[in-house]
Amino acid sequence: MEQGFKIERESIEDSQHLINGSEVLLRCLLREGAECVFGYPGGSVLYIYDAMVGNSDFQHILTRHEQGAIHAADGYARSTGKVGVCIATSGPGAANLVTGIATAYMDSVPLVVITGNVATAAGGTDAFQEVDIVGITMPITKHSYYVRDVHDLPRIVREAFHIANTGRKGPVLIDIPKDVSNQNMVFQLSAEMHLRGYHPAPSPDQTQIDKLLQAIAESEKPVIIAGGGVVYSNASMELLEFVNKTKVPVATTLLGLGAFPSAHPLWLGMLGMHGTYAANMAVQNADLVISIGSRFDERATMNIAGFAPNAKRIAHLDIDPAEIGKNVKTDIACVGDMKALLHCANAKARPSNSDRWIKQLETDQAKYPLRYQDSDTELKPQFVIEMISETTQGEAIITTDVGQHQMWVAQFYKFKHPRSLITSGGLGTMGFGFPSAIGAQIGNPNRLVVSVNGDGGMQMCAQEMAICAIHRIPVKIVVINNEVLGMVRQQQEVMYSNRLSHIDLAGSPDFVKLAEAYGMKGLRASTKAEARRIWQEAMETPGPVLLEFVVPKDENVYPMIPGGRNLDQMILGDVELSDH
Repeated sequence: MEQGFKIERESIEDSQHLINGSEVLLRCLLREGAECVFGYPGGSVLYIYDAMVGNSDFQHILTRHEQGAIHAADGYARSTGKVGVCIATSGPGAANLVTGIATAYMDSVPLVVITGNVATAAGGTDAFQEVDIVGITMPITKHSYYVRDVHDLPRIVREAFHIANTGRKGPVLIDIPKDVSNQNMVFQLSAEMHLRGYHPAPSPDQTQIDKLLQAIAESEKPVIIAGGGVVYSNASMELLEFVNKTKVPVATTLLGLGAFPSAHPLWLGMLGMHGTYAANMAVQNADLVISIGSRFDERATMNIAGFAPNAKRIAHLDIDPAEIGKNVKTDIACVGDMKALLHCANAKARPSNSDRWIKQLETDQAKYPLRYQDSDTELKPQFVIEMISETTQGEAIITTDVGQHQMWVAQFYKFKHPRSLITSGGLGTMGFGFPSAIGAQIGNPNRLVVSVNGDGGMQMCAQEMAICAIHRIPVKIVVINNEVLGMVRQQQEVMYSNRLSHIDLAGSPDFVKLAEAYGMKGLRASTKAEARRIWQEAMETPGPVLLEFVVPKDENVYPMIPGGRNLDQMILGDVELSDH
């Protein structure tokens, strides 16, 4: 990657002269540590973009679509733990951010989303490119600001970053009318911040923690469900200590992958719709279920009525009290930051009586591991993911789009570290995978970033290859090409009596030629030998590379639990369950 993404800044001091709101905004963003802003200009933000001219401290990446900008900011935020920032103009520019805002909101990702709007005098008149973006995004933002006075801007920016990255994290919108961005003021840093009624992280309740530890001591079949909250609170080390002390096995959600090391003997894999046999059966047979930073999403629990039927108690550790008891009845509620809660619990944690339980789960793992029908004549997608996992030793940052390839990554890539999987969980946003990899690479210039996409999702964001080519951002772009909407086809096959409807993507472009048209190397493989060769070539190539892996269109993701069924009602594909 070219140098320049790491910006050294002098301190931002008060000014003694008038500057306009746009200059105020840039100073405030620099003060909050914004390393890179992703955006797309338009009429209502031209004063802001004008202020960027000659400002060498301010790093901006021009994406080719507003949705690419917000997904890149999202990938930056998830991979670094910092706040991602994006900018778009009013009307269609702001509206194009909505999917990305919802993606971040569903997965609790800290973003500050800046939009321009028409001048205040024109507001409410259906002026050119006017939309009520605050109203449109009210249900999918943690908080929103409409800036009426430039003097409020320093305070608002500071509050926005604080709100976005504290408590249950999430996107905050700042909507700035065009005239406000040109109003003058004498710049002063905002005074001490006080947000009345905002108390994002209550202190751990020792009484509830003691109840949890007592339940563990009394349990013979405990299991932990670790979710994205462990990652977002940087609590992976605390979770590892907790598991080592309590001897409680761990299943992770999709967003929890990487929160617990995959090589640990007590890791059961991912649970849920495409989870492992051992993880799903552990939850169904457990007498104590402990959710840590997971919100009991329906893709993890499947049929709520049949979830964890043998659990005598369910404990829920979450930073958001609104999640406690929302989906699953909770017996022990611990509200607070995961890092603080686990640190408190580790002070008194003792081993559970789980030796027989652990042996039973080890038997399940050995008897029903993740597997697939390999082939010497076809290139299987699972093989591709295994190859990437083995050659990178689980050290890469992997971003995915949404579909079968996403689940194969979750199953077959062995993550070692938190913030290594960047994927859209709650919203399931196609088009997310590749732009998020750009943001992750900018935030982590010294790490390998691999973006795994399907041929469907790749076409929703392919224009962002221009950014990689221009800036030499060395993302390795993997396209798993099966010429169909794979996950839709699989669900139509399994749940709709194989009535296939509008899933054929055979008219897709030649991805190798498309990459070359954007000015980057493109490679293709359809056999194992070719796959190994082009992957090695990509690893030895500085800068971005697109790799297209041609795979069978009828390959399915197993295990699979059809909608409405319980976690123990898995379809295991070619694996027969003689005793289940």
